[in-house]
Amino acid sequence: MLTNAMQLVRATLRDRSGVSSLEYGVLAVGIIVAVASAVALLGADFTTLFTDIGTQITAAVAKVGG
Repeated sequence: MLTNAMQLVRATLRDRSGVSSLEYGVLAVGIIVAVASAVALLGADFTTLFTDIGTQITAAVAKVGG
């Protein structure tokens, strides 16, 4: 039983296929943090931008007679 466990541990330590998965996971977390930070910092600016665009569209439609 102990021999099988030791063989499993050795095989796991020799297996390097999981390393790339871990790297992809770390990269994904970094991207998520960057996007979340950008949204937190620029969220109000985007709200203002889209509000201004909506106001301009509404004004243009009113001028056309819609």
